[in-house]
Amino acid sequence: MRRRLPTPSSHLVPCLVMDYLWTPWRYAYVSTAEKTTACVFCDAVNAGDDRKVLIVHRGRHCFIILNMYPYTPGHVMIVPYAHLDELRKLPPDAAHEMMELSQRMESVLRELYRPDGINLGMNIGKAAGAGIAGHIHMHVLPRWVADANFVSVVGETRILPEALEETWKRMTAALGH
Repeated sequence: MRRRLPTPSSHLVPCLVMDYLWTPWRYAYVSTAEKTTACVFCDAVNAGDDRKVLIVHRGRHCFIILNMYPYTPGHVMIVPYAHLDELRKLPPDAAHEMMELSQRMESVLRELYRPDGINLGMNIGKAAGAGIAGHIHMHVLPRWVADANFVSVVGETRILPEALEETWKRMTAALGH
């Protein structure tokens, strides 16, 4: 006789106004991302080939890199060169540049992708969902109404209509490189 394992929802108090969607693929990524001792951002900035590592812009204090595992096409991260784990440690000049680059990326994404909205944010620390907890970074990504569908949530599959190489070409052209 097979024993049936309890589902996550069997341990929750039912809520009449909230649905729960489980995304175990996200936990698998977050829980394994820190097992390497190297920093992917520090490695990328020192690689010597911006196209290969998907850096689309280098500023004075920060650089912009495509997310290798994007939620949507055009998903970038603005990363300070300084390897810091907390925003409060970021020097004011770098913080100002990070915000200026965020504004610039909002314009570029609106021009290139015509999204319904833009997500802008940071996850600082593993408990906050940071996949790379040791090096702060700002996510900037275009969003469309209903862009998170059952394929991502239930099927554990992300559908992206544009290759990262094409995104890199479009992004660097839009940034004037």
